[in-house]
Amino acid sequence: MAGDHPPTDRWETDSDRSAEDGGVEHDLDLNVSESVLELQPTFAAIAHPRRRYLVYTLLEDTAWSLDDLATKLAAWETDTPEADIATLTHQEMYASLYHTHIPKLVDLDVIEFDADTETITPDHYATQVLTVLEGAGASLDNRQETHARSEFDGDGDTQ
Repeated sequence: MAGDHPPTDRWETDSDRSAEDGGVEHDLDLNVSESVLELQPTFAAIAHPRRRYLVYTLLEDTAWSLDDLATKLAAWETDTPEADIATLTHQEMYASLYHTHIPKLVDLDVIEFDADTETITPDHYATQVLTVLEGAGASLDNRQETHARSEFDGDGDTQ
């Protein structure tokens, strides 16, 4: 059957596929720049809800102290106002970010972490990961999208 062929390890061009598909032209541009983050690292970056929350904070501000980030994410995750976050909840979030999620995003070049000031900033692939999150927003945790968008849009209501 036309079009029933195993996937290949290379990108096919439109002309390769049009011959196999009976001359049907495709509008897909399959020439992908090497500077684009590959899908696997992108999905690894957003696989955990805390990393998605962390990346969403970059929509609001491009530099975050780890302390402020732990408060913000704990508030989003528990759907609690930032002022009401318990010390233990904050400390648990801080440790989780510091030991697990920030290193993962640093390794994937999504964020940079300055250990001296304990500050994160976007790195090379932050825009690509944010674009994937924006495109997949309806498929991910709707609460995350709501928190990120409400604060990014300026109404500050996290409900």
